[in-house]
Amino acid sequence: MKLSTKGRYGLRAMVDVAVAGEKAPVSIQAIAKRQDLSEKYLEQLLGMLKKAGLVKSIRGNQGGYQIEGDMAKISVGDILRTLEGELLPVECAGFEEESSCKAAKSCATKYVWKKINESLEYTVNHITLKELVDQTKSMQAGTWKEE
Repeated sequence: MKLSTKGRYGLRAMVDVAVAGEKAPVSIQAIAKRQDLSEKYLEQLLGMLKKAGLVKSIRGNQGGYQIEGDMAKISVGDILRTLEGELLPVECAGFEEESSCKAAKSCATKYVWKKINESLEYTVNHITLKELVDQTKSMQAGTWKEE
C-alpha cells in the first residue's frame, strides 16, 4: 500500500500544527514554509481535517489552526483515514461478504492481505499525535532515540 500525498502531507501538517500551535494558532503560510508545501494544497487538507473535527480554525489577524481536542486521543489512523479513506492494502482485505473478487471464496492469499491489514490498522491506531509531537520535540532538541 502506498499513501498518497494527502496522507503524507496531511500527517506532516498535523504534527506541525500540534507542535507550533500549542500556544497560539499557526497560519497556513507558516506551515507551508516549514514543510515546503503548497498553501493551496494545505488549505484543502486542513479543510478535510477541520471537517473531521481534528483541527479548528481561528479567524482574525492572529488566527490560524490549532488541534481540536486531546492529542493523546488522536491516532495516526484517525488522520490518515480522514485524508485517504480506508487503509486497505488490496480491495479484498476488507473481507466483506459481497467482495468484487470472483476468487474470494477459494483464495488462500486473502490470509496474507488480512494479516497485513490487521498489522497496518494496529500500527496506525496505536500511534498518537502526542507521540509524534514528543518525537518531533526530541528530534529538534537533538535527543531523538529510535525505540
